Amino acid sequence: METPFPPFDPDGDETKASSNDDTQVRLRDIPMRTIFPNLLTLLAICSGLTSIRFAIEQRIELAVAAIIFAGILDGIDGRVARFLKSSTRFGAEMDSLADFVNFGVAPAMLLYFTLLSDVRSIGWIAALIYASCACLRLARFNVMLDNPNAPKWVSNFFTGVPAPAGAVIALLPVYLMLNGVEKTPVLAGLAVAFTLFTGFLMVSNIPTFSGKNMTVKVRRDLVLPLMIFAVLMAALLFSYPWKVLSAVAFFYVLSIPFSYRNWYRYKAKVNQG
Repeated sequence: METPFPPFDPDGDETKASSNDDTQVRLRDIPMRTIFPNLLTLLAICSGLTSIRFAIEQRIELAVAAIIFAGILDGIDGRVARFLKSSTRFGAEMDSLADFVNFGVAPAMLLYFTLLSDVRSIGWIAALIYASCACLRLARFNVMLDNPNAPKWVSNFFTGVPAPAGAVIALLPVYLMLNGVEKTPVLAGLAVAFTLFTGFLMVSNIPTFSGKNMTVKVRRDLVLPLMIFAVLMAALLFSYPWKVLSAVAFFYVLSIPFSYRNWYRYKAKVNQG
């Protein structure tokens, strides 16, 4: 008797075996460690979609929190998959779709229902452009992953602002409003400009720090101060979330010229060598 669902084949590596005159598809059982990272990605998608619901209901704080939670899940699902040695093509494709929903569609809708709707069609166009830029940025990222000839140092940088960081900085006008800035036509107009600015940063060729290089070594005398600083940042985030997020968005934009400078230095060394 056939099952109502197709067999789960995360890598497309079906092995076919013949039995008598009939050809049957025999798939190995899937270990739970292979499924777990995909469950994290699905939870991230649910969080992003829930953010849209909160935005429609004007529960802005919860909408922002849902996007941040989706970002946390996005940051750990790939690492969990690599730790469990359960990375699959299926998971990679689903992660890319999740990023578009969580950091393309959800922030665009949150911005629209919060501020951009005040300028009507112009605000909707800005939201569409931002979401489209996020989609294009993710598609370009997936294509560039297949480049085996890229120098090793290139992995220290993204090309353009990554989608999760784009979502964090695009919501800066919302953070300002939650910090007590009055919702006025001026703020709505600035939100339109900043949304477009963030979208163009995502599809640009500007190099930005990737933050994926976990092999950087820390001096022994700096380990404890670093841990204390991490605890301090977590405490500030829970105590003053909108101020901290505003500062993070602001300083991330300020870091872009420094990332370009570092990228240029790496490239100059390679050209000289």
